[in-house]
Amino acid sequence: MAGDHAAESQFTGMAKYFNSTTIRGRANVALATYGFIGAIVLYNMVKPSKKEVKAAH
Repeated sequence: MAGDHAAESQFTGMAKYFNSTTIRGRANVALATYGFIGAIVLYNMVKPSKKEVKAAH
């Protein structure tokens, strides 16, 4: 599907957790993506709204 199967022990650093060749690596990429999108949505819900400034006439 996503290339040759590789042993998890051959990866180092970030590739050990986020890669496209192992099931766990693909799951971690998906979870990180969902978490990032959720954080953006949560930030936009919580941030204070801008109040419109009326010009003095």
